[in-house]
Amino acid sequence: MPPMIGMETEEHISLRENVRDFVKKKVEPLSIRMDEEDFFPVELFKEMGRMGYLGVTIPTEFGGAGMDYLSQAIIEEELGYSSASLALSYGAHSNLCLDSLYRNGSKIHREEYVPKLSSGQWIGSLGLTEPSSGSDALAMKTTAFQNGNEFTVNGSKTLITNAPYSDLFLTYAKTGDDYTAFVILPSDEGFSRGKKFNKMGMRGSPTGEIYFQNVKLGSDRIVGELNGGKGIILSGLNIERIILCFIFIGIAKRALHESLNYSIERKQFGQPLYKFEMIQDKLATMYTKYETARIMAYESLKRVQADKMDALHAATAILYTAEISEQISREAIQIHGGYGYVKDAGIERLLRDAILGQIGAGTTEIRKHIISGALIKQFKENSRIE
Repeated sequence: MPPMIGMETEEHISLRENVRDFVKKKVEPLSIRMDEEDFFPVELFKEMGRMGYLGVTIPTEFGGAGMDYLSQAIIEEELGYSSASLALSYGAHSNLCLDSLYRNGSKIHREEYVPKLSSGQWIGSLGLTEPSSGSDALAMKTTAFQNGNEFTVNGSKTLITNAPYSDLFLTYAKTGDDYTAFVILPSDEGFSRGKKFNKMGMRGSPTGEIYFQNVKLGSDRIVGELNGGKGIILSGLNIERIILCFIFIGIAKRALHESLNYSIERKQFGQPLYKFEMIQDKLATMYTKYETARIMAYESLKRVQADKMDALHAATAILYTAEISEQISREAIQIHGGYGYVKDAGIERLLRDAILGQIGAGTTEIRKHIISGALIKQFKENSRIE
């Protein structure tokens, strides 16, 4: 079923079918291993690059597929249905790093780095979060001091998706009272990696720390303009939030499908579970929340595509999709009973993965702060809400 009438073209429909087939054949067989062993399938990730998925929003002249954010959302949703952890690593690479680098980078960046990231030859990360600045991203302590055309970077980043494997980090640092984005490579002298985190969920999506000790960078490594990083950060966060929310749409869909299947096959007291009114109530509520979130996500995507500074709809979409993903996954465990609590069934993994949705890309509390602030501002200006 199309996400919203008039949004999906034949090209989008074909993409969804292809990605769904890829996920069924290649991702689903690895999903349990990824979770149990915290295994990141590097070769499978690179294959996604060769298929055009990693650079889906990048023009063909730079090795991409030349499609749009709707295409990226479709890929996230289909990956999220089978492996939310792979979807998370995909989003960090394709959206947070690659898409932002292409949009804001120089001609040199587009020619030198973008094709390598698009093809999967390189893996990318966004370097924003720090030990003392999570939700308050602008409170970063990483600095870049300028001496002529050279910058010396010192500091660290933490909880960075793909960090243990990444070949390029789109990294933010303070330059005086402002912020600047830089390309930092693991080959740069003074760069080092820290530990890989052992997480409760999204296992198989590697998360780690990186450190900068007197890393020397030329001005050619600046992404965008010197001291222009704040605008890139804020517009990037809106795109990040709207794209990542489709991971949680995928999780919610999987939890609903598993619950429907189990309620049909499982019998209690001589009849299928779905015959019981309490199970009917759960299924109906789960579907209503899922469908509401799905429609909201695609409508918000349309708005954020038109205005990348639309923080209201980006925050609203990920707030709701993350919350219902966790709720639906929790109800799926309840419907499955004891089997839902056993790892072999794969249901409890959905809940563990869904929990990140209320933490990553800004916490639930931060999202509510953004939404209320945007609403007040809009109402003061227009005396109405659009």
